[in-house]
Amino acid sequence: MSFILGRRGALEAGPVGRLGSYRARDGSEGAPLHVDFDGPHAMLVVGKRGYGKSYTLGVLAEGLARACGVAPVIVDPMGVFDTLAAPSTGSPVPAAVIAEPAVAPKALDPSSWCALLGLSPESGAGGLIWRAAQRETTLSGMLAHVENAGAPSADTRAASNHLRLAEAWDVFDSDGLEAAALAGPEVTVLDVSGLESAPMNVVCRGVAETLYRARVTEAIDRLPWVLLDEAHTFFDGVAEPALRRILTRGRAPGVSLVSATQRPSAIPPVGISQADILVSHRLTAQADLEALERAQPTYLNGSLSDADRLPEAPGAVVIIDDTTETIHSAQIRTRDTPHGGDSPRASDVV
Repeated sequence: MSFILGRRGALEAGPVGRLGSYRARDGSEGAPLHVDFDGPHAMLVVGKRGYGKSYTLGVLAEGLARACGVAPVIVDPMGVFDTLAAPSTGSPVPAAVIAEPAVAPKALDPSSWCALLGLSPESGAGGLIWRAAQRETTLSGMLAHVENAGAPSADTRAASNHLRLAEAWDVFDSDGLEAAALAGPEVTVLDVSGLESAPMNVVCRGVAETLYRARVTEAIDRLPWVLLDEAHTFFDGVAEPALRRILTRGRAPGVSLVSATQRPSAIPPVGISQADILVSHRLTAQADLEALERAQPTYLNGSLSDADRLPEAPGAVVIIDDTTETIHSAQIRTRDTPHGGDSPRASDVV
């Protein structure tokens, strides 16, 4: 009999994706395990490097791309999800890869602009950036505002230099990614692997804000799912306020967030406590185990780090489902598209 994570209802009640199968004590495969795609969810996927965290994210993306009524978007900091667009086994996986994503400058509010550029709003240069972000919607407009503000030359020079640095990142465009382009039936892969942390966060912030606002204003019909690999990189940057908003207020407009990380201890408490589905691969670092245990539900008997509960093999997971208040031992299914996250081996070199 199949089980659906995140839903108390029948398999036919709405779109689902197959995540894997139950894992028996002898390692054999049991009944299928599905994930609910009908309603909004906050999912957290954790695990040590090499144990299948990104693989699981790819499995979820394949299911979402084939589901009705959803709009999945992956922010890909490692450049490993372009394989979703490759030929697949079984039914096709509709996917579009955007190699150089850009967002509109207005996607960041004034305080985020100051944080992004490392300037205090109380400083002369920071104040110039703040006012420019308030009044202008393009990067060239912000530069012109700063240079024509009549401020002290040192402040003008500092603010202009910081804005030119942001311009050099090549991630700002007044005609950047819009909700309609991200809300199609296919999975959209935003390849930010060539960017440093700051511009990578800009793209994530812009996309998360754009999709959230589009659902609040009902500008798009499909329910967005934002999938983040190496999520700690974004929770530690200017993307954090937008991600926090989805976690705490995304249910009403129907926006979901899936965060994958090998460092749950680096995720803020809200990122763990708000997760209604937790998928845990193998973890060994005490700080990471303690971060999960601080947020573990009262219905979990014992500890997540108990020797007989913690998974050990790649692809093996323990899943905590808040909707049904259940815990599951499972094996993630085989992907239908190639996995781009395998580590290279010296023995492969000819």
